[in-house]
Amino acid sequence: MYMLVAPCIENPTYRARGITTDEDIGHFHRAVERCRRFSIEMVPLPCPETIYLGADRPPGSFLERLATPGFAALLDRLEVEVRATIRERQEPPLAIIGVDSSPACGVNTTYYSSEKQPGRGAFLARFPDIRAVDVKDFARYRIYLAAPLFSEAEQAYNLALHDLLERHLFDVYLPQDVGDTSHTRSRDEHATIFTQHLRALQDADIVVAVIDGADADSGTSWEMGYAYALGKRVVALRTDFRIAGHHERVNLMLEESAAVVTAKEDLPAALGSLLA
Repeated sequence: MYMLVAPCIENPTYRARGITTDEDIGHFHRAVERCRRFSIEMVPLPCPETIYLGADRPPGSFLERLATPGFAALLDRLEVEVRATIRERQEPPLAIIGVDSSPACGVNTTYYSSEKQPGRGAFLARFPDIRAVDVKDFARYRIYLAAPLFSEAEQAYNLALHDLLERHLFDVYLPQDVGDTSHTRSRDEHATIFTQHLRALQDADIVVAVIDGADADSGTSWEMGYAYALGKRVVALRTDFRIAGHHERVNLMLEESAAVVTAKEDLPAALGSLLA
């Protein structure tokens, strides 16, 4: 399993002078970590902007710097090289990881002119047959699994969800793995578990919450609300066929703060899995 990767993700010096922020570096590092975590080989693409304009270059749009016959000929040659690499590997890449806004390697947006516009950059546009994902989206893979965990059945179901999500290349924090789950826990253990869960929620990119039952579990509801207040994405799973009202499956505050799916098999697609 391998990815084609914009080379600046592993080596930001390929980028134009002065445009890389600390936030960008964080996304790049987490994308690399995700590939290492799941043994995904990163195959760097050539950088057409660096080849054409040099490494130490000022920022500029496609129309300002790259709308030339020479750059088009370069893209022709590089496309042939990349497709030859794919043929040699005898399997397609899982995806291309690009960098939004880039005139060459943007995925969702590109600086074609002085204003960003939707669409792929000039180089990634040469590969419409290969799925592309922006590095910021690919870097969001750490999941906090919020769910009731008090019975054998609940814990077994949580483990099944954990394994499903891990197969789809998500790193899952499972609260039931932390600390003693018996009713005899001490107050000190309570504080330790609370602190650890809180830190995991803060570090997570996405919260997946199980909201089955006549009413959703209170701890799960709190975790969903906290994540929503932090601006994190929340995806809720409700397989329970009972409904709370004509337009509610469960508490409206939970539904309005999350994307809701009704089968665990739908979770990977809802989370943007590259394998879904």
